[in-house]
Amino acid sequence: MLPRACSGKLMEQAREWQVVDLLKTTEAFFSSKGVDEARIGAELLLSQVLGLKRIELYLNYQRPVFPDELERFRGLCRQRLEGRPLQYIAGEQIFYGLQFHVDGRVLIPRPETELLVEHALGFLEKEENARVMDIGTGSGCIAVTMALRNPSLVVDALDCSTDALAVALSNAEAHKVQDRVGFHQADMFSDSFSVPFSAGSYGLIVSNPPYIPDAEWDHLQREVREYEPRLALTTPTGMECYRAIATHAVKLLKPEGVLCVEVHADGAEAVSAIMASAGFSSISVMQDYSRLDRMISGRYLP
Repeated sequence: MLPRACSGKLMEQAREWQVVDLLKTTEAFFSSKGVDEARIGAELLLSQVLGLKRIELYLNYQRPVFPDELERFRGLCRQRLEGRPLQYIAGEQIFYGLQFHVDGRVLIPRPETELLVEHALGFLEKEENARVMDIGTGSGCIAVTMALRNPSLVVDALDCSTDALAVALSNAEAHKVQDRVGFHQADMFSDSFSVPFSAGSYGLIVSNPPYIPDAEWDHLQREVREYEPRLALTTPTGMECYRAIATHAVKLLKPEGVLCVEVHADGAEAVSAIMASAGFSSISVMQDYSRLDRMISGRYLP
């Protein structure tokens, strides 16, 4: 059994727990309840309570877990059993090897989006002092990572949500790139979206926009439906954002500038057509780790 508060009788109140025993018991309990990533979950939650890194848990495996720590741990385990994502409980997600703060105001960064960053950075290898725009920045993971990986970049990160922008700014400050990443509230569906920005000045526009059709919402994982912001995930057909982004991109990109976007696994053909219709050429589709079409890029040649 796991902690008393999670299962009704998780752990004997009088028992003295050590780190190693608590991890084993919690992993087994999570597994019995069908909780994903049972071991990692146990480690992350306990490391948060104890103020240790995950690796440090095993350097302190015989450390006692005191009653107040055990009670806090039980509370976190209860949240996990209720379906709250680990990243929101821990308040962090590793993206591109970097630590980002995340909470219910922003989408949890996915590994597939790391490939989008990798691909986008490739277009800027020979370009100094390039301007980049990140549309729908969310946690800021794309903008901040690109600024860190290429110290010559200047990035404008846009989102319609002021709550998301607050999270993104905190991540930029944590990684000390706030002087090269500017955050702006902007609605891509507004005709005035591009007005504050210099036309024809961006070498790259990158975006991981909402692309899940509303019809798929009820079929998503419980963790996603109940905890992640729907605004960052769905549109009526899944294509609306790409049309808006392509329309703005042709105004904002300089000649031969690149638009690079993440797409739904079933949306590559439709998004490619949208980009071609807007005036993009050399359109290329790339796959993710599961060999699903996931990223599309194209050059604007006016």
